[in-house]
Amino acid sequence: MYRTSDNPLFAGQNGTNTYTCNLPRWKSDPASAKAFFTAALPCFEAEWVPVLQRANLPYARPNLAFPSGKNWSSACGTVTDADAPAFYCSSDSTLYIPFAGLHTEYVGAHPGSYLALFAHEFGHHIQALSGSLRAAHQAEYDAGPDSAQGLEISRRVELQAQCFGGMWFAGAWNGKGSIDDNIVREMLKDGYDRGDENAKDGRRDHGQKKNFGAWQEQGYTKNRTFQCNTYLAPPNSVS
Repeated sequence: MYRTSDNPLFAGQNGTNTYTCNLPRWKSDPASAKAFFTAALPCFEAEWVPVLQRANLPYARPNLAFPSGKNWSSACGTVTDADAPAFYCSSDSTLYIPFAGLHTEYVGAHPGSYLALFAHEFGHHIQALSGSLRAAHQAEYDAGPDSAQGLEISRRVELQAQCFGGMWFAGAWNGKGSIDDNIVREMLKDGYDRGDENAKDGRRDHGQKKNFGAWQEQGYTKNRTFQCNTYLAPPNSVS
């Protein structure tokens, strides 16, 4: 089912379930980061699998990869830490979380920021499972990836992943556990710190900081998939 705005994922009052997620303490080293994200994956599934079930959509667990170095090979091609801190490849259904991309030397011991990044990439997995990601990529290809229309489609995809990420935090905060007020504050701050203004190549394919943060916050505060339907949003909210 390859549809965007009218995808069944956005039907009804569909939000993430409350779930108590208990995670190991964050430590800024590769082995600990791998353990942290590996422990987080079942927490994401506990919230998102029921969302897909209510939409009559399938679920399959994504793979996790933790490549070393600053150049990473995947089924989607080669990526460097200058291109993306982490990425999702739909060709092999894998979330790539390289330690170098986390930039722990700048972010510090703020697990909410790292979870926000993971939540964004898991949001892409949800898009892939719904079929909306393939439909959006086809529309982007048809328009031309570097055209104004193609870049806008890319931003709608990325901002929706932000919104889905916020939805996960809503369910996890309600469940308490490791996701407390401080973690949520770190997540929200992280969203407003990321965006196209940070892109070294000036590419406008993710959205401005104000929108990158706003869509994440909307997912957190509204916790409904239809509130994340960026394909129906006005252009100024996906700029």
